[in-house]
Amino acid sequence: MATVKIGLLGLMALFYIGGGVNHFANPDFYIVMMPPDMPAHGFLVALSGMVEVALGVLVLWPRTRCVAAWTIIAMLVAFLPVHVHMLLNSQLFPDMSVTFLLLRFPMQALLVAWAYWYTLDSAPR
Repeated sequence: MATVKIGLLGLMALFYIGGGVNHFANPDFYIVMMPPDMPAHGFLVALSGMVEVALGVLVLWPRTRCVAAWTIIAMLVAFLPVHVHMLLNSQLFPDMSVTFLLLRFPMQALLVAWAYWYTLDSAPR
């Protein structure tokens, strides 16, 4: 089980590092998703990209893993307004089906659970 958990940790790190880098490679993809009432879309996309890269790196080290995992959870919760906006305004995203937009919510829950798994390693015994 430990080998699987370490392997999935590496996958998680790559997922967040790759996602963060993609914020800089394709910022327009993310800017379009932002609710109109959120300020400074470009800045927020760049900031979230930097945070994702940093968390992807920090989750790899045992000393920072728990804090990084909790911060990933907070970030995923903070992204929920974007998912709600996209679902409520699905006509703005014709390339994404309503089913896909709905499935993003349970996917977020799985990502939260995945990150939470790595908060348990440093719990007092």
